[in-house]
Amino acid sequence: MRIPIYQESGRRYAADACRPLAAAARAGRLRFEALARGHYPGRRLPRNALRGVKTIGFWDADRRQDWGLDWHRNEGIELTFLERGGLEFAVDGRDYRLRAGDLTFTRPWQRHRVGDPHVGAGRLHFLIFDLAVRRPHQPWRWPAWVVLTAGDLRQLTDFLRHNERPVWRAAPEVARCFGRIGAAVESDRDGSGVSRLAVHVNQLLLAVLEMFRRRDVKLDQSLSSARRTVELFWNDLGGDLRQLSSPWTVRGMARRCGMGATSFIECSKQLNNATPMRRLNQCRLEAAARLLKEQPDRGVTDIALTCGFGSGQYFATLFKDRFGVAPRSFRIAASKRKSV
Repeated sequence: MRIPIYQESGRRYAADACRPLAAAARAGRLRFEALARGHYPGRRLPRNALRGVKTIGFWDADRRQDWGLDWHRNEGIELTFLERGGLEFAVDGRDYRLRAGDLTFTRPWQRHRVGDPHVGAGRLHFLIFDLAVRRPHQPWRWPAWVVLTAGDLRQLTDFLRHNERPVWRAAPEVARCFGRIGAAVESDRDGSGVSRLAVHVNQLLLAVLEMFRRRDVKLDQSLSSARRTVELFWNDLGGDLRQLSSPWTVRGMARRCGMGATSFIECSKQLNNATPMRRLNQCRLEAAARLLKEQPDRGVTDIALTCGFGSGQYFATLFKDRFGVAPRSFRIAASKRKSV
């Protein structure tokens, strides 16, 4: 089955297909129970059951594993709960050591990894919920079977959209909800547990909402702004040579952010005090400067083309305007500084 490619802010990630996990389960190295749809491993969810749920279940490993889930992004909101054991976890480059009772939330724009690089012994529950959102500024669309009142759902969404803290200590009721969900998944046969799961997931969402209400959660409305989406685009684009060399247009950049061109241009100017195309050239020049330092034997024209410039001459003109010297002179000066 084709795995979706998540494209966000200048980078491409395959949606997590949990293939190492599935292989370990088939080999009998751990216990794995899941109901899923699409590319996720597990028994199939009925077509119209639990709309929005991509995968729900748990794994139970009684010994350290020789696999992990490398950096990825999901097409949904992911909740995990570590019931027992310990687990290395990372989000957006920051490392965490999960312990029993920890709850995690990741949104589609948050790059994360499970294991470092391998997964330790433990029992981990998971739920990936596709709410038709891929970028921070887009509205969240909960399915009709989620029966929280409109006010409660707005507040829960607010908590999840406007704080990107990934790791929390789970409230006792949250832990109990995951236990009930795990039992329902394990006993399900051909959709027999769908009604119980619908009830338990609603209970879980309510328990999470009540947990947030009892805690001093700092909310930042700017995390769901169009400006935040554009900021993530530029932050990620600068570190990806393959994407930097793409034949970008302003409309293409705006589409990647899920925005209109006018809004994208305005947000880019607010962030960078430069037009999108000028900022793109700045990113390309900064990447080229790094390569000139790091790869002294590589041709200047080759570096220019790798970074997205159409010709070595055009690149040299822009480079001298930005750094005050020609690319070759820049490289020589960098080499002398390095040897001192």
